[in-house]
Amino acid sequence: MTFLAGGAWRRAVAGIAAAVLVTGLPAAAPAAAATKKVDTVLEWYDVTAVAVATGTRPQVTNSRAWAIGWLAAARAVRTVPIGTAHHYQDAALASAIHTALSSLIPEAAPTLDAALQATLSRIPDGRAEERGIAAGQAQARSLLTQRAGDGLDPASVNPAYPAPEPAPGIWQPTPPSFGAAQQAGNRFATPFLLDRVDRYRPAPPPALDSERYRTDLAEVRAYGAADSVVRTPQQTDTATFWLGSSLTLYTGILRAALAQSTRPVAWRASLVAVFHVALVDTQLATSDAKYAYLRWRPVTAIRAGADPDWTPLHTTPAHPDYPSGHNTYSGAAEQVLTALVGPRAREPYTIGSPSQPGATRTYRDWRRPTLENVDARVWSGIHTRTADEAGVELGRDVAAHAVRNASLLFR
Repeated sequence: MTFLAGGAWRRAVAGIAAAVLVTGLPAAAPAAAATKKVDTVLEWYDVTAVAVATGTRPQVTNSRAWAIGWLAAARAVRTVPIGTAHHYQDAALASAIHTALSSLIPEAAPTLDAALQATLSRIPDGRAEERGIAAGQAQARSLLTQRAGDGLDPASVNPAYPAPEPAPGIWQPTPPSFGAAQQAGNRFATPFLLDRVDRYRPAPPPALDSERYRTDLAEVRAYGAADSVVRTPQQTDTATFWLGSSLTLYTGILRAALAQSTRPVAWRASLVAVFHVALVDTQLATSDAKYAYLRWRPVTAIRAGADPDWTPLHTTPAHPDYPSGHNTYSGAAEQVLTALVGPRAREPYTIGSPSQPGATRTYRDWRRPTLENVDARVWSGIHTRTADEAGVELGRDVAAHAVRNASLLFR
């Protein structure tokens, strides 16, 4: 499986973007007043990030919170009542996200309440504020009702999953903890835009006796070992930087796209909404593929062969190898940003990593993080390159579907 590249891919992306910007995302709203100093979209983007970081929940559950909050906001700010200028939109956006996240993450209520008070204090009392608050609350409550019981609560995401009987190629719990499989329930959850989670399921992984699989495993064994003598310090840094939560890492990337955008409030809110809707659906499709194929992890395969003491650089996550979840996330994020923003950032942007505190990386486009993620999972010793590349393709496919069908979110 190869990466999409070249003029054909760029033309396809451009066509998707054109269709969505005409039919899927909202029309331009009146320009904000010249005196406006606080960017309410970025303000609530940061508030959302802080709220989502409160407590411990599965990544897909957190992605769901982003999707519901920002989709409610995007719906609420799509139309501006005559004579209300930007005050209505600011109140509607803040109210929608506050209402949604207060319900989904009640432990973040103090942060959310303080943020709402700060936003509303900048808005003159009157009809614009009142109508904005009402619209935001209504959209959030409607969406919360619609998504109730969608299977993305923590218990549904991680149901009990008995380990399969040991067999060559079949996933088994991995060292050092040999914990039960995680995220097995995602495949049963309700997508936002996919009609079924297996629509873009990748082809099966390479046969165990194939040249491709032997090459894959040899690469991981050499470059992904804890005591590797061929992995460079720079490769170790890349593996460590991209080890953290994809949601956390890409929060900075999406923020850069949002901060650099000159588009109206409604368009920017919709960008965040479509991004996270696509990423929820991608995580469901990832779970479907992982548990359909149940491919064992490199550490299991290598230890079953000639190297029973082999240890990866980083601890292997508790779910099957194929496809790589980190790379489905990267592929989907890249696809949404390329389709809706363009292939390159307006300016270089810098992000940090929770798994490599103090380190930063600077990028100029959305593709480079994907390429680094592919390498990183091999150099960490936790995925084969084929699983990484299949993950990128799956993520791009699901995200392209979300972008094509984004208009359905705003009916």
